[in-house]
Amino acid sequence: MTAITAWPGRAENWLDDRGKGAWIAAMVLGFIFFWPVGLALLAYMIWGKGMFGKNCSNRKSHHRAAWKMHAPSGNSAFDSYKAETLKRLEEEQEAFAEFLRRLREAKDKSEFDQFMDDRARRRSEEAREVEPAG
Repeated sequence: MTAITAWPGRAENWLDDRGKGAWIAAMVLGFIFFWPVGLALLAYMIWGKGMFGKNCSNRKSHHRAAWKMHAPSGNSAFDSYKAETLKRLEEEQEAFAEFLRRLREAKDKSEFDQFMDDRARRRSEEAREVEPAG
């Protein structure tokens, strides 16, 4: 699949990630700039995505799925394994977030040190230029 043929799918995913408001905004902008685009988006939203039907509660189903992830399954061995795995993953996520924070701090310190070194070097060069040749 080439970049030219892949952009509609990427655009659809981008709009889906932002919800109904993004689709509606895209449709309104389509009507403003070139009305056939707005009309095509409206038709796609109504018939292609079922956006205004009963099955469009994507965010609600996502929240329900997240809740079900923590709900007991009835199998105590599996529930125990799931709880341990989720705890381990949360700890790994926290450790990774801490690693990223330390990495950003180190990068910031490195960039600041480089800035200060460059500044000191420029000042010393300027001082040498100002001194009379003797």
